[in-house]
Amino acid sequence: MKLRLRLALTAVAVTVPAVFALVQVEHSVRRRTTDEVIIESTLSQMQSGGRERCEAAPETWMVRSRSQRPPWEREGLPDGGGGPNSGTVAPDGPPGRGPASGGPSPGTEGPPRSGGRRPPGRRLPPVSLYPFDGRFVSRNPQAPALDDGLRQGVRDDGVGVRRYSKDDGALVQDLLLRMPWEGGPCEYVLARRVEPAESPEVGLPPLYIWGVPTLILLSAMVVALGPVVQRLRRLTEEVRASSGSGYEQPVTVNGSDEIAELARAFQQARAEIQARMAHQQAREQTLRDFLANTTHDVMTPLTVLQGHLAAMQQRMRAGEPLESGLMLSAMSEAHYMASLVHNLGAAARLEAGAPQVQHAPVDLNALVSRVLGRHQPIARPQRIALESGVPATPTWVMGDETLLEQAVSNVVLNGIRYGREDGHVAVVLETTRQQSFNLRVIDDGPGISEEERSRLLERRFRGNAARTREPQGQGLGLHIVHNVVELHGWEMTLAPSEYGGLEVAFTGPLTPPPE
Repeated sequence: MKLRLRLALTAVAVTVPAVFALVQVEHSVRRRTTDEVIIESTLSQMQSGGRERCEAAPETWMVRSRSQRPPWEREGLPDGGGGPNSGTVAPDGPPGRGPASGGPSPGTEGPPRSGGRRPPGRRLPPVSLYPFDGRFVSRNPQAPALDDGLRQGVRDDGVGVRRYSKDDGALVQDLLLRMPWEGGPCEYVLARRVEPAESPEVGLPPLYIWGVPTLILLSAMVVALGPVVQRLRRLTEEVRASSGSGYEQPVTVNGSDEIAELARAFQQARAEIQARMAHQQAREQTLRDFLANTTHDVMTPLTVLQGHLAAMQQRMRAGEPLESGLMLSAMSEAHYMASLVHNLGAAARLEAGAPQVQHAPVDLNALVSRVLGRHQPIARPQRIALESGVPATPTWVMGDETLLEQAVSNVVLNGIRYGREDGHVAVVLETTRQQSFNLRVIDDGPGISEEERSRLLERRFRGNAARTREPQGQGLGLHIVHNVVELHGWEMTLAPSEYGGLEVAFTGPLTPPPE
């Protein structure tokens, strides 16, 4: 459903109850005014000679035919409303007398007898009067029966009011009035008024009563909703333009109403979409880089390894002994290729962001032992001793065990790869009273200048010695180490060791042992 149709239905839903309320108010005012006119007119007539005539002939008081009434009384009478025995508010005097004998009944078009008020702009139907004594008994055989509501109302308030509808749709109004005297056949007077079905009292009031307010209300709603529709259209156009530009184009936010809140919500959604698109693009770029690096970087050591294996196979077929250097070179290439694949996988996880990193308790003592055991086969042929010093009890930290092990492994491998023969690589783990740890990887290889040391953490950067000794390296090792340390909130320092090589230190908080 379109907004314009919804607004139209809303306007109708608001207008109908308003019109109904206006009609009810108008009916209430009209009935209250009519009641006051009938009461004042009846009391005035009874006090100005009507009592004497009523008590003189209560059986025939105001009994006359419809043809004997003046023209202003006959107008507006419902069909069948008059008859030879129907008493109506008539001019004072005996039945059959004209207006000269006392004036018209209340509510007719004739001149009012006592200045009683009438509802403006319309003619009241004739009012019939019936006398009752103190026991609520009427000597007029045409008098209607009184119900308990009328009797109780006249006892409590002096006026009993009852309204009901006839089968033909006419509204019958009964007012039982207590006269300002006691005793006699006319102590109470019942005033009955019959509104025809086509009367405004029964149906809708005149058009000017409800049509003008309705028109004003609808016009006000149209005027008020016009700017709202224009702003919604403008916002829709801006949202479409932003979507067409890949959410680069922002939308305009003006004001502090609900439409402005909608625009702000779209701006927030746009920012989130842009962030997710950037993250997705970064992940796709990481995947492309990973595939490219894996294809290019693994092929070189794999080709060299295949060559070494082919040479060893030829020597074995010829019955010649295998050279230790050839075996060492093959093992080095295989170890390098495994390290490269691990580094590329770690780089992909790090660039994918925090959701790919899992934190759990990690025992650094066991981690150091695994790293040194993995690198013994490559360190032993180069006569490089791997040593370690760890506390007697497990050292627990919170982190991603795979990434932490890869980081320590990269530092140890660098010490082996760029160390000198008969050298040393030591891993020293210490704890402090401040519930922190200090893990140092120390080697006695060739030193690194301070200028190069400051750039070792950059991706793809390799020092001069490294480029000379290992030209196929990718420069990912220390860059991955640095990212892993930052991701875990640790600190990392690079400094010259006291033995002439490089010292890489990690510092971070400890965690309680797992249950």
